[in-house]
Amino acid sequence: MRDFADDGTGCGGAGSGGYSLRPRQRGLKSMMLLMGLCAAQGFRAQFWFLIGATFLGFLGIGTVLPSIAPHVRHDLGGSDQTVGFVIGSFSFIALVSRLFSGPLADRRGRKTAFLTGLFSCSVAGGIYLLPLGLPGAYLGRMLQGFGEACLYTGAAAWVVEMAGVERSGQALGYLSSGIWGGISAGPVVGQWLGTFEHAAMMQVAAALAACAILFHIREDYHPAECPPRRRLMPASLFAPGVAVGFVNVHYPVVTGFLILHLARYGNAGPAAFSAYALAILLSRFFLGGLPDRINPGITYYGGIALMALGLIAIAKGPGPAAAVLAAALLGFGFSFPWSSVASTVLRQTPDGERGSVVGFLSAFYDLFVGVSSFAAGAVAKKFGYSAAFVMSAAALAAAAVAGRYVFPEEDIASPPEPALETTAVG
Repeated sequence: MRDFADDGTGCGGAGSGGYSLRPRQRGLKSMMLLMGLCAAQGFRAQFWFLIGATFLGFLGIGTVLPSIAPHVRHDLGGSDQTVGFVIGSFSFIALVSRLFSGPLADRRGRKTAFLTGLFSCSVAGGIYLLPLGLPGAYLGRMLQGFGEACLYTGAAAWVVEMAGVERSGQALGYLSSGIWGGISAGPVVGQWLGTFEHAAMMQVAAALAACAILFHIREDYHPAECPPRRRLMPASLFAPGVAVGFVNVHYPVVTGFLILHLARYGNAGPAAFSAYALAILLSRFFLGGLPDRINPGITYYGGIALMALGLIAIAKGPGPAAAVLAAALLGFGFSFPWSSVASTVLRQTPDGERGSVVGFLSAFYDLFVGVSSFAAGAVAKKFGYSAAFVMSAAALAAAAVAGRYVFPEEDIASPPEPALETTAVG
């Protein structure tokens, strides 16, 4: 006998004359309804498992962030300059690794690239636990940088194919939410764990847990047996890469100087940064599909316009309430340019080249963030913190110019073309 009445669909329907549902059964039915809603949206369980694995990968990376600098400075006896070099080695290796991770995802598969990244992150955590001194800190950060490059490239190409390229903006929005969630929660977990060694163990555990999830996700992409030879970087990716790069010039300014700048104007820096991060997380999750539903050129230019307003407002030194609002506006605007550019480019890219395209675009991000970190420091030292935010706003003007080569004016005025083919999820 079934535990509840069957109305012909396998569910105890209202008016079926069956038994009432017990709490446990009601919970089961609610779960089934939730899964049904996800399926109705076209994103099946495997898609969300992939997002979850990405979250775990970046959770592990973020866990060691708050304690790596004190570990190098106090436990290993490094100087302040050594701390900078150890932390910066991550970005340099990640930049170079983008040129490898893309072809790896295209020629060996998205899962292989993703697992390679997770394995590298788990090894990095193990290296941190060995008594290797400063060389171990350098090696661990380099393995983290390589792992992050492979992890993200494999995940981005994979989620786009799972969702269907016609919904690439929404898929990348969900992926970004998983990344931001992991990076945001990681430092909190690291602080709670208390020691660098415990944080390193958590990195290993998170990466291995993500690997276990991936082993249960089917990959439908099949690499070509004889992939064609490619140039180092197609010329068509230069304008999208420059657009992505200039949009992200503000990021090291916000992370490095927002709290210091607002300390003079009511000390709203921590709250403003939280509003910035929360706006990115929520808008990418709930509104990440906008570039799929309206022309991505509109979301791109609308995003950078909101970013410019937020940066200029912050540069003026607002009071606490206005500072939080400006930071939230900046984060909200920042949520759209990447998915607008990436979805536009990926729709024009063959299946066997999407991993390389993601790698190239991500390399521009690393390059511009790295260079702007030094530029922002020099500008802030000579002209003050406000000038660094003005510099970031000026970079958005360059992003707007680059965007004209990604989103021609006649394309912005017309709605996006419907996709010719839909890829099933899962």
